[in-house]
Amino acid sequence: MAAADSQPYMVNACTGKMGHATAEAILNAGLQLVPYSFTGESEAVAVQSVGISGFPVELIGPVKRQEAMDRMKAEYPGLIIIDYTLPSAVNDNGAFYAKNQVPFVMGTTGGDREKLMQDVQAAGVYAVIAPQMGKQVVAFQAMMEMMADQFPGAFSGYNLEVTESHQSSKADTSGTAKAVVSSFQKLGLKFKESQIRKVRDKQSQLDKMHVPENALSGHAFHTYHLTSPDGSVAFEFQHNVCGRRIYAEGTVDAALFLARQIQDDNPKKVFNMVDVLRAGAMR
Repeated sequence: MAAADSQPYMVNACTGKMGHATAEAILNAGLQLVPYSFTGESEAVAVQSVGISGFPVELIGPVKRQEAMDRMKAEYPGLIIIDYTLPSAVNDNGAFYAKNQVPFVMGTTGGDREKLMQDVQAAGVYAVIAPQMGKQVVAFQAMMEMMADQFPGAFSGYNLEVTESHQSSKADTSGTAKAVVSSFQKLGLKFKESQIRKVRDKQSQLDKMHVPENALSGHAFHTYHLTSPDGSVAFEFQHNVCGRRIYAEGTVDAALFLARQIQDDNPKKVFNMVDVLRAGAMR
């Protein structure tokens, strides 16, 4: 197993804002970024390469990815992949990494998560799979899970309203909002994921969610509002994030954590960000 500073990491896809931010975070941490990135065929043909803080990265389309993977596994032993592609690519990418026995961090949300887990577990490959990579948001999510486990039904009868706002390019409903809703369901709330209000239009983000205009292209504002049946009691949980730095740095922590699990030959192979948090692996 390579030393931490020589461990090779590959980020797919560096053309996206989240992939680009994560690749920059890897370089800023003094880690080894592999100069290749899998991406969509149209981007690979049109762009061919991108620069990450002055570091050139070649883009590889789907047609050539198996050939490239075979080459990279030989050239970069111990390779760990970080995926920030599209929800529609989650399952195909996950199955591809699993088939090639390459450990990976899946930061992309969406897709059939149950099938993703099944494919990874069946292949016996190491992975961190999480809908949320932000350190402090993960801690909040873990707190909600613990409260739900220890105090089931504590909010029975209460009403819940959930609103999440993200940049207009985010097509799917927030995976974090879905996870928190799952905790609220255990706490006794009759609320469905389909009831989550997804805000993507600029005017509502500015006027109702109070998102700073300079953060419209990259933000995550979530509000969870609970009221008692008679309206006499109200609780509100809120977390607002501007920019992508919190996610990029958390992703690097997850990749370093995964490298340690492989080095230690941990019999458990599939992890989430709560596992990373519990291991004290947040820098």
